[in-house]
Amino acid sequence: QVHLVESGGGLVQAGGSLRLSCTTSHNTFTTNIMGWYRQAPGKQRDLVATIAIDDTTNYADSVKGRFTISRDNAKDTVYLQMSSLKPEDTAVYYCYSRRPWSPVASWGQGTLVTVSS
Repeated sequence: QVHLVESGGGLVQAGGSLRLSCTTSHNTFTTNIMGWYRQAPGKQRDLVATIAIDDTTNYADSVKGRFTISRDNAKDTVYLQMSSLKPEDTAVYYCYSRRPWSPVASWGQGTLVTVSS
């Protein structure tokens, strides 16, 4: 079973910044697509950003230009740098991991991001 550990959530004012981190095993990190999803109360879990093994990135339209996903191969860690945060960004953010050939994803426990107005 893939183990994903998120950190970095918290309370931030609108317009502020926050960086989320997700660390996993070396084998998982070097062979999987990594990314972030988020889920607000009463809503479905939606994609925020992904980064592939070749560093190809994909972003939801709602976060383009504000969020940046990156990976540190030395630390087996994927980051989500969030800037210009809005109250509508408030959600539980989940780390995501998937083999390129598999439709089944693994998920972290989630970290809560709350953006106040």
